[in-house]
Amino acid sequence: MRIKLPQCRMSLREADIVEYYIRSLEGVKDVKVYDRTQDAIVTFTDSSKKNKKAMLDALLKFDYEDEEILALVPEETGRALNRQFEEKIIFMLAGRVLRRLFLPAPLHTIRCVIRSIPFIWQGLKCLFKGKMEVSLLDATAILASMIRGDFKTAASVMFLLKLGETLEDFTRKKSIGDLARSMALNVDKVWVKTDSTEVLTPVDKVHVGDKIIVRDSNIIPLDGVVVSGEMTVNQATMTGEAEPVPKSAGISVFAGTVVEEGECVIEVTKESGSGRYDQIVKMIDESEKLKSNTEAKAYMLADNLVPYSFAGAALTFLLTRNVVKSLAFMMVDYSCAMKLSMPLAVLSAIREAREDNISVKGGKFMEAVAEADTIVFDKTGTLTHATPTLVDVVAFSGKDPDEMLRIAACLEEHYPHSVANAVVNGALKKNLTHDELHSKVQYVVAHGVSSFIDGEKVVIGSYHFVIEDEKCEIPAGEEEKLEKIKPEYSRLFLAIGGKLVAVLCIFDPLREEAREVVDKLHELGIKKVVMMTGDNRKTAKGVAKKLNLDEYYAEVLPEDKADFIRNEHLAGRKVIMVGDGVNDTPALSEADVGIAISDGAAIAREIADITVSSANLNRLVTLRKLSMALMDRIHGNYRFIIGFNSLLIALGVGGVLNPASSALLHNGSTIYTGIKSTTNLLPKNDK
Repeated sequence: MRIKLPQCRMSLREADIVEYYIRSLEGVKDVKVYDRTQDAIVTFTDSSKKNKKAMLDALLKFDYEDEEILALVPEETGRALNRQFEEKIIFMLAGRVLRRLFLPAPLHTIRCVIRSIPFIWQGLKCLFKGKMEVSLLDATAILASMIRGDFKTAASVMFLLKLGETLEDFTRKKSIGDLARSMALNVDKVWVKTDSTEVLTPVDKVHVGDKIIVRDSNIIPLDGVVVSGEMTVNQATMTGEAEPVPKSAGISVFAGTVVEEGECVIEVTKESGSGRYDQIVKMIDESEKLKSNTEAKAYMLADNLVPYSFAGAALTFLLTRNVVKSLAFMMVDYSCAMKLSMPLAVLSAIREAREDNISVKGGKFMEAVAEADTIVFDKTGTLTHATPTLVDVVAFSGKDPDEMLRIAACLEEHYPHSVANAVVNGALKKNLTHDELHSKVQYVVAHGVSSFIDGEKVVIGSYHFVIEDEKCEIPAGEEEKLEKIKPEYSRLFLAIGGKLVAVLCIFDPLREEAREVVDKLHELGIKKVVMMTGDNRKTAKGVAKKLNLDEYYAEVLPEDKADFIRNEHLAGRKVIMVGDGVNDTPALSEADVGIAISDGAAIAREIADITVSSANLNRLVTLRKLSMALMDRIHGNYRFIIGFNSLLIALGVGGVLNPASSALLHNGSTIYTGIKSTTNLLPKNDK
């Protein structure tokens, strides 16, 4: 449906507001808004009259000043960037045509000489540094053409270089912008401190001056200043510091950093979205993580070929005494296409992965996924459903099961994990609301949670933690209750004052797609699929048999997973680790590539190199296919660039192509490989 908006002029900002408002309406599949003509083209998921009428009714209520509508528009949309480069290229082409038609030859010569100065200066700078780079090739070709009096060729070369540079700049900025926008749309929640309690609030609803609470393993969601408490913070993602930094009252903290230990109240100084897009763009643009080893090798080879271009030019001139033929080596280089297409291929692959709910932090990790031969899975929340369910609460010593569930949910909601979420959701289903009854909560990695209520110590966690480590007692005469719990249930033990008061039974069924995913990973070249879990051996053995796993390990601690990966490295294998909890973070860090499940703990997502949607494990298969296709594309680009540009040099030396034609075809091939590198790697039916 085409809609004509009733206004004479439309700004870029207004076009964005209209587009994102229409996009948010039910039944709308896609929308494009054209600010010059004040039109909107809307594509519907269902072309029924009902949908169209609903949209038209919504448009009647549209207001550019509506705060709710304005909140739909992201910090940066890319429309202004598109317009900037669109106008720049149009002016360049129009100026070129007008100069060719109307500029007198003497003025054309003068302009050509003036325009050559920056190119020649760049070439001289290379010489001063003792380097032979592409800019020296360009400068030599332009200078040689002018010395021969061929100002037309020199002008054409400079125009094509400038046009190619502009198109390269636009293609790269657009790719980075698309990726940054997809990353910036992630929304999280945070605990906001009120006068009497804590309230779990969406980050975008938190304002400057609000006080938020962060604890062990939390990502700090917003910039702020510590008001009270002490903690150590991992700031590696922002500052590169390897060691955690202590924070106390009066010290600033930054969004995106991770609390390693402690608890603080932070006063927010910058709201969600403020500068976040620019921060992400900077991270993408500067991060060396974007360069895979394959990219780095291609870059190095391209630069190493420059001296051979000069040698070829000199040899051709000595043999033929023909400047035009020797210029063939100057007009063509391998570096431009490689340095454009390789990073664009990586950025495009990361964007494509993001469209499939796979968030990748850099190209080197996709290369590692493509080359890996071992994959290690955590069980709970990974091979099993991301949303296990609470099926029963077995109470002891005459305690009320609902009250025990209320206490358990009160403790577990502070540390998001799939099992903890099951407890919290179980309480919500029973409408068991609560105030914060406990004092400070302490999380014991891979074991459980402890706190105090009315002066009595409360612990919740595994049998090993509650019964063996904390020495809590099972009430006399009630051991049979424990024995009757079905073996397929995971168990959370709750003890108060040193006595067991409840066992929460969690049903954690295997994902329906888990067996298929394991089989497909084997087909895609993964030689060893391993499961490591803290569950008992009987449960682990049953899961391993159902999933056709190569190896499994039960009752393991976090350090056991990391040790296993180290041993795999010693055996010369590349390892993928897939997990979702705080206890998986040592292994996620140790692996060649760590993959976190999106519904897992915040610190696992932060430490992991890749995050995949919890909805379907087939995302891992898609990731493997994407990664392998990316490596194929990089190698294919490399072969095409070397082959095509070598052909241009041969045709130039043979006198078939003149220097301007060589430059035109060279720049054209560079843009072609750049654009081709931004296309999708996998067909939709292969995801």
